[in-house]
Amino acid sequence: MNTIGPRGLPLIDNRTARWLFLDRHGLSQSPALKQSKAGLLALIERLGFVQVDSINTVERAHHMILFSRNQTYRREHLQSLLERDRTLFENWTHDAAIIPTRFYPYWRHRFEREAARLKARWRNWRRDGFEQKFDQVLSRVRDRGPTMAREVGDGEHRSGAGWWDWHPSKTALEFLWRTGSLAVDCRAGFQKVYDLAERVIPDGLRDGGIDEAVFVEWKCASALQRLGVATPGELAAFWGVLSPDEARDWCARRLETELVEVAVETADSGNPRRLLACPELLDALGDLPPPPSRIRVLSPFDPMIRDRQRTARLFGFDYRIEVFVPAAKRRYGYYVFPLLEGDRLIGRLDMKRQGQSGVLSVNGLWLEPGVRLGSGRMDRLEAELDRVRRFVCCDRVEMANGWLK
Repeated sequence: MNTIGPRGLPLIDNRTARWLFLDRHGLSQSPALKQSKAGLLALIERLGFVQVDSINTVERAHHMILFSRNQTYRREHLQSLLERDRTLFENWTHDAAIIPTRFYPYWRHRFEREAARLKARWRNWRRDGFEQKFDQVLSRVRDRGPTMAREVGDGEHRSGAGWWDWHPSKTALEFLWRTGSLAVDCRAGFQKVYDLAERVIPDGLRDGGIDEAVFVEWKCASALQRLGVATPGELAAFWGVLSPDEARDWCARRLETELVEVAVETADSGNPRRLLACPELLDALGDLPPPPSRIRVLSPFDPMIRDRQRTARLFGFDYRIEVFVPAAKRRYGYYVFPLLEGDRLIGRLDMKRQGQSGVLSVNGLWLEPGVRLGSGRMDRLEAELDRVRRFVCCDRVEMANGWLK
């Protein structure tokens, strides 16, 4: 470990920082090792949460995130953990997510914060009295059991293509889920089925008492554990609930005793970035496993690339999702998958599952500057595409004309 600058901060070189980040995100282990249901739960606990998104060009985001870490991943294991074992639940971090249920006691404070925030925000967005529907919606779920959005709001304007078209009872339903009165019991055709939280979340977890100080402590410490090194702002953003000031105060109280400053080399070898870490991390850096050299397709919602600025600093990879970019202005494509090879992000892939034809079609591959598609790399890419093909139950992979951009 070298030192830099007048303060003599420990320096973490860029390659070590990438290995650390990949290890914390479950991408340093062989994805070929057979995974049990218990192993799947352990992986999600290691990540903290797995984002859920409705886009399904190849497969839903949460399935792609988990498959990229283990090719023996089974969807039925995830469903069982969510709907039968209740060791996972669905709620909100920075977005909709699947979360270990043992974390649920810390969500009580989140629910309180969300209630105040969403009421203020949604009152400006929805001026149709959605708050007046709370009792009615809760009574409907309490009396009739698991309920879908289409089963509430008789006679109200029906939902359209997105959240902006929610009718008042649908808005109330989502609010009650986001703030803890309701929980997701299961999914039917990817549509959420809601029930009372007390009928979904185990009693011992739902009723746990966690005070505000313990809540902030856990949110910051658990975020740092999953990031390895971070700024206070990155700790605040991890779970999507703390304010930057709360995270800064937490870090300031622990600096020099429970936390140390380190300098992390960026991908462009520019000025190292000052970050915070636990002191014991420095002793463990030499034991980090090298990531497997194979190519892996990542979901655009993969937690490893969620923070686009950090992805650029650490991996030199500039990525954004172009779903909401007009087609004529897209640089790459509607839904483009990053490619991870070893500890490098080497390119992005535009592909789509053609369900009825049984084809996984590859429409475009853009490699990063300096990356060449030699025979060895092509073999690794074809092997990964074949793994994805089998995972999404396609018969073959087809490369479009001019697929290599």
